[in-house]
Amino acid sequence: MKFEAGEALDKAVEVFWQRGFAATTPQALADELGIGRGSLYNTFKSKHHLFNLALHRYSASRITALAAGLEGPGPILPRLREAMRTLAGIGDHRYGCLIVNSVAELGSTDEGVADVAKDLFLQIEHTFRAALERARTTGELTPDRVPADSASALLAAVIGTSVLAKSGADPTQLNRILDATLKDV
Repeated sequence: MKFEAGEALDKAVEVFWQRGFAATTPQALADELGIGRGSLYNTFKSKHHLFNLALHRYSASRITALAAGLEGPGPILPRLREAMRTLAGIGDHRYGCLIVNSVAELGSTDEGVADVAKDLFLQIEHTFRAALERARTTGELTPDRVPADSASALLAAVIGTSVLAKSGADPTQLNRILDATLKDV
């Protein structure tokens, strides 16, 4: 059976996002990806290697979507609010953020997971800061606001809200948290 590795990797992202690393067996991965275990190992070497590839794929897609969502003309703060909701996992699912979940599960024991997380969080913070600088330039934020400080606060709110989303918290509460944080930038 022939398969496309990129499509299989996208499916693996979903499986790990829903179940986590430890609860995902190689057989479950093979079943969900629609491939044999031999193909799984021949293509992806190991469950752990596939997991790392999935984390990188997820991170790249998140930062690309974040940057695209914050670009363009018009008010920045409403787009920033929506980006924060998406990053935190509020809406279509209750998985939270794959990276935050993975750090909670493995971050202190898996240097690769910690490195992917640090890189993604730094990129998110940088993207938030750039958006807030544009918002300050256009008058959406007052000149006394420090975009770097506000970007750090927004990142912390997104990470915390993601954990709450994963725990099944009410989306209304989660939106209130993000709105309050964004209001204080």
